[in-house]
Amino acid sequence: MKPDILLIEPMMPQIEKALDDAYTVHRFTDVAALAGVAGSIRGIATGGGSGVPADVMAALPELGIIAINGIGTDAVDLNVARQRGIRVTTTPGVLTADVADMALGLILMACRGLGTGDRYVRAGSWGKAPIALGHTVTGRKLGILGLGQVGRAIAARARAFDMPIAYHDIREIPESGYTYFADLTELARDSDVLVVAASGGAQSRNIVDKTVLEALGPDGVLINVARGTVVDEDALVAALQAGTLGGAGLDVFQHEPHVPDALKTMDNVALQPHRASATVETRLAMGDLVVRNLAAWFAGQSLLTPVV
Repeated sequence: MKPDILLIEPMMPQIEKALDDAYTVHRFTDVAALAGVAGSIRGIATGGGSGVPADVMAALPELGIIAINGIGTDAVDLNVARQRGIRVTTTPGVLTADVADMALGLILMACRGLGTGDRYVRAGSWGKAPIALGHTVTGRKLGILGLGQVGRAIAARARAFDMPIAYHDIREIPESGYTYFADLTELARDSDVLVVAASGGAQSRNIVDKTVLEALGPDGVLINVARGTVVDEDALVAALQAGTLGGAGLDVFQHEPHVPDALKTMDNVALQPHRASATVETRLAMGDLVVRNLAAWFAGQSLLTPVV
């Protein structure tokens, strides 16, 4: 018999077929629906946003592995996983390039008004009404919150725009060659564009707050390709409305899929529906890592990309 696993978040059709071929896959609807199969489920495949709700984890006594299709672990209780001996894997590396590309795309959209220009043409306004000028990207000072794999990839791309690069992280990384700020507010004050590339979770919740946004200033731009929880969304909306922040490019939000209505009306804000890694190539590579990690665990082999 094939082992039983729970699929919490849909994946690419090719990946779901691979899972169906190897396992008896139970597609999650609600905890009550697990009643008849909970005792047989030994693995979970899920996404970084969905994670594994606490009541689901508690309902599965034989759970041994959680394979996350993403790099975020803030929606999985890792402490409970450790206590129960549940292994947790993610898909690092394979999505780095696409997330970094999205960050640069949002910088261009927010600074150059690419979305505004697109809407202007589609509305038939060209030749009939003025359109606001954008701001130069080349040479603007870039601050990066979180110089992990994604942060470094963003920095590498930004160098092509001759952007001076500085960063804030939990520790200095001298080998990076970039300017380090031990204080996030001071990094924001020194930056024209601040990109959030830090991990989510309790330790980073709302660290981009009113003080940081005010330091970034009325000509500054905030970009977030990390987690919506890292930015105080109420403070962000207030700063944009008051003009104390110049603009924003956002791929993630505090309460997805909810996006504050105020953000939708602002021409100086570029919005994306949490799709930084949403390319065919990357989603297939991510899904392949999920499949391979599950296969390794069920075969008693070493996991490819373990977190726990």
